[in-house]
Amino acid sequence: MNKKELRILCPNGHLGFSPTKEESFWIGAKTKPDYYCSDSGSDDIGPGPLGEDKSVSLYVWQKHDLELMLLASREQNVPMIIGSAGDTGTNSRVDMYVQIIKDLAKEHNLPKFKLAYFYSEVDKEYLRKKMESGSIIEGLDSRTNLTLEELDSTQRIVAVAGVHPYIKALEMGADVIIGGRSSDIAIFAAPAIYEGFPENVSYYAGKVLECASFCAEPYGAKESIIGTITKDDVKVTAMAPWQRCTVASVAGHAMYERSNPYYEYFAGGMLDMSECVYEQFDEKTTRITNPKYIPIEGKIKVKLEGSTKIGEMYIGIAGIRDPYTIKNIDKVIELARDQVKEKFGDKGYELHYRIYGKNGVMGDLEPVKEIKSHELCIVVQGIAPEKEVAEEVTMTGLRQLFYARLPEVKGTAGTAAFIVDEVLRATPAYRWSLNHTVEVDDPLELFDVKLIEIGE
Repeated sequence: MNKKELRILCPNGHLGFSPTKEESFWIGAKTKPDYYCSDSGSDDIGPGPLGEDKSVSLYVWQKHDLELMLLASREQNVPMIIGSAGDTGTNSRVDMYVQIIKDLAKEHNLPKFKLAYFYSEVDKEYLRKKMESGSIIEGLDSRTNLTLEELDSTQRIVAVAGVHPYIKALEMGADVIIGGRSSDIAIFAAPAIYEGFPENVSYYAGKVLECASFCAEPYGAKESIIGTITKDDVKVTAMAPWQRCTVASVAGHAMYERSNPYYEYFAGGMLDMSECVYEQFDEKTTRITNPKYIPIEGKIKVKLEGSTKIGEMYIGIAGIRDPYTIKNIDKVIELARDQVKEKFGDKGYELHYRIYGKNGVMGDLEPVKEIKSHELCIVVQGIAPEKEVAEEVTMTGLRQLFYARLPEVKGTAGTAAFIVDEVLRATPAYRWSLNHTVEVDDPLELFDVKLIEIGE
């Protein structure tokens, strides 16, 4: 270990999803961190972007955030690391980020530097051969093991990289790294492990840094934080003048998204946070000690994410204010569904109603005995293999809300539903087909790291 401490700046919990706040970024940059690291993707955005192979973030926002990090890191001559490029980490998104870096280097006349990148997409034939030779692609979160039928139906698959391709890129001398789909934590843990820091503090640093200012209070997104790693502890500091990293905010963030909040699993081990000690180090900084890392024996397993297209989708929106219609909204929707079934039958399409305003909650969750809201918003979603069918299913399901024949209604009195008369074509509907793991002999087996030189 050459350094006694390592300082990593994270400017954004999902780079490009919404622009990084510049004030806190440059406050952090002036302190001269050792690395600039950011995650740029998530499965929180759903399976659609992976299936469609597109970003959900605006190109101009992604370029803005990459420009901030590139200029700061090149000025200091320290590494910059981006994982899960372009929201999904598919090959096309990695290529897009590599091109943005090339364009920025030319635009700003940057001196030559080395850029490493790797892809994360997995060929279905690779998995098919493994399955035909007897390998089991195990399901996660109670999913069944992968079948050949489910594999065939899948549009696109990415593997989730751990620390290994990032460490490989750093060993190759990379100044900038653009990674395909990756573990959020690995993006930060990799440079710490590469620099010789213990795995327990390295992985914990990744866990607390991955969402940037989400670990600070008061709540505020897209603000920069800095994690300081030693062999014994991690200290996390808010850069925004109005934010603090407190014991409550840091501990709360570290544990908020786990079914068991004290444990985080990786391809090669498990982060145990059950005995972590949190203390307020200074006004803006919390210090964390005693995280544990437990290696898992056996073959290395890499997580896979895959997306399957369900069909084309249209949406419509209805606003209902009539008290009698609101009171009987479940019956109204039932009658509208019956009209769709009369035309299309029971199969070959999906029709969903999302009710907003049932006493301040979204419907389709729990029945509400007495609705106190004075107005409901109903989002109608129709899905079918053909767009013409999806459009008609949605239009029928929407307009029949207005024509529902409720008892005790005389004429049109009391049936006023204010409807957006058109339905809109939406992004096709997808579902997650793979949330599985595959055994590999080499942690770099699915991630080929390439190095190029760019700049003047």
